Amino acid sequence: MDTARRMMDADTASAALGIELTELAAGRAVCRMTVTDQMINGHDLCHGGYVFLLADTAFACACNTHGPVTVAAGAEITFVSPARAGDVLVAEAAERTRYGRSGIYDITVRRPDGEVVAEFRGRSREVR
Repeated sequence: MDTARRMMDADTASAALGIELTELAAGRAVCRMTVTDQMINGHDLCHGGYVFLLADTAFACACNTHGPVTVAAGAEITFVSPARAGDVLVAEAAERTRYGRSGIYDITVRRPDGEVVAEFRGRSREVR
């Protein structure tokens, strides 16, 4: 889990957006972010890129809990409900499987009341 913590300590992009790592365990991570006015698009909703970035950060933390440096090989997201300024979003990442140097992780982004904002699936690859 040291790799994940070191990665987050050096992650200026996530830090600039106020993303916090709140839980970390083998193959699992939880991150939190508050939607700010600067994250709002022309429809008065949180831009989907920020929701993706939060989910991707939780994914990165979860897949780096095993030791080797691991990066995204691919990812996709399904937006379920909109987020608005002031919403606190929580992304919970869970490992589904690891095989060779690869892995699959599912990340759910929710509001604290449990309403799902997005579902994200990431594919990881260990770097040699």
